[in-house]
Amino acid sequence: MLGVFGIIISLILLIYLAYRGITVLILAPVLAMLAILISGDMSILVGYTQVFMAAFASYAKTYFPIFLLGAIFGKVMDDSGAAKSIAVFIANRLGKEKAMLSVVISCAILTYGGVSLFVVAFAVYPIAAALFREAQIPKRFIPGTIALGAFTFTMTALPGTPQIQNAIPMTYFGTTAWAAPVLGVVASIVMFSLGLLWLSRRARKAMAAGEGYGVHRDENIDQIDESKLPNFWLALLPIVLVLILNFIFGVFFGKMSDSLLEPYGTTISSVKGIWSLIVALVISIIVAIIVMRKSFISVKQSVNSGAIGSLLAIVNTSSEVGYGNVIKALGAFAIIKTALLSIPGTPLISVSVATSVLAGVTGSASGGMSIALSALGDVYMQKAAVLGINPQVFHRIAAIACGGFDTLPHNGAVITLLGITGLTHRESYADIGMCTVIIPIIAAAVCIVLASFGIV
Repeated sequence: MLGVFGIIISLILLIYLAYRGITVLILAPVLAMLAILISGDMSILVGYTQVFMAAFASYAKTYFPIFLLGAIFGKVMDDSGAAKSIAVFIANRLGKEKAMLSVVISCAILTYGGVSLFVVAFAVYPIAAALFREAQIPKRFIPGTIALGAFTFTMTALPGTPQIQNAIPMTYFGTTAWAAPVLGVVASIVMFSLGLLWLSRRARKAMAAGEGYGVHRDENIDQIDESKLPNFWLALLPIVLVLILNFIFGVFFGKMSDSLLEPYGTTISSVKGIWSLIVALVISIIVAIIVMRKSFISVKQSVNSGAIGSLLAIVNTSSEVGYGNVIKALGAFAIIKTALLSIPGTPLISVSVATSVLAGVTGSASGGMSIALSALGDVYMQKAAVLGINPQVFHRIAAIACGGFDTLPHNGAVITLLGITGLTHRESYADIGMCTVIIPIIAAAVCIVLASFGIV
């Protein structure tokens, strides 16, 4: 039981200290070593070099290309003005009467096309502020609206989304980004409709009580010169390409023979999803640069900035995976593993709970899911074979579940979003939490029920 105590203390400190702003680059290895020290299962140095760093390196090796290319793609779409062009086009078509819908759709299109969540928040916020001010919708609803469009269904549920949260399960379950399309679409509809209903009703109630946009004297928002933005259809082209090419290459690579990879100890099913996403992003980045070349100040600077910006994200997540693998290697983890696998009902409930809880602990959807699947992914694959559950279902449920508790108040994306909008947790977190925590959990539950009837 001392080992279990060590794991719990380690997890509590990880949540608390991450919320206090200490980087996970320091927290993950230090708290992993603390868990080892309390359990006494292995040497601290062995745990660090042979377990923590081995898992760190393995994760970085597999997913670094996705982080790198995704960051470059996002930076290219941002610096070219393509992201703003898409948001402005939608806002102009729908108008101030449908300000919330405009913002949600703008964020959804961008994130579904592979643009990073942070880029989307920066790009859409000025447009959201203008729409909300014109419609006299309280500004405090902007973070929840952006979060609904960027942090929920397009991040985890919509089939084909190139976001990292949808890429991680591919290597564990031998799937592609288009896994379990029906469940993904159903979950997306649940998140989109319930989230928009919640925000709309809350805004109408506040406005009926006499609350308007509010006075925000420190609001420094750059005016957008629409004449300098690229054409909407040119801006949309790279996003459409990512989705189409990802699907085409997924099918193409899936037909290759495993003999190609025999010397490397892996199979086509393990890499086809990553390969298709890499090729789709590379081609889309090249096309974006060519068709919008006149909109850049410096293509070289945009590519370099995106590449450098990807490093912190991949290193942070790799550190969280290293932490999870140290915990997994401790004898006491067997007790926790047994408890998770003993949850009554389908193992889909177990993978959902494990993924969501660990995402909440780490404050990271990708980090929590990586820890859960690295620890239990092989067990779930065995259960899938024994119980006749399609591995695609495990992929989609894990992806949706990681987008639940990940956005608790200590989440980095939540803190960044509030910083961009100049608002506080007290003003806006209730709506963020409802749209990105409660409703995604409901969506995951709906999909688990549907999957029990064989729907994929």
